[in-house]
Amino acid sequence: MQKILKLFKESKIIKKYSILDFNSGQDFYYLKAKLELIDSTFLFIREFISSEEHIYSYHLQDAENNLITRWDNAPHHKELKTYPHHKHTPNVSESYEINIQDVLKYIEKNIIPNKK
Repeated sequence: MQKILKLFKESKIIKKYSILDFNSGQDFYYLKAKLELIDSTFLFIREFISSEEHIYSYHLQDAENNLITRWDNAPHHKELKTYPHHKHTPNVSESYEINIQDVLKYIEKNIIPNKK
């Protein structure tokens, strides 16, 4: 958890954040968070990591609640080569397994600059 909080505090694109839920045990953690970004978009994070699995959803939306991008690995869209990893933009496309750091880097490089 300390690593994630440090990431949130040091990120240039996070205006503020709220930890909505957090639970951890010997070999797992669950995080649910809401991040407000510097361009007035919001990133909703839901992540469960254990020694055996990584279940995630990183949902980016604008101030009017419109989807910009969501990365997740919900077990649907079996037609994709990268199943279960995929991305909604809002169309569904292939993606790779992704983590919070990768999502923030992607947003900083590809989404925020396009709004200027």
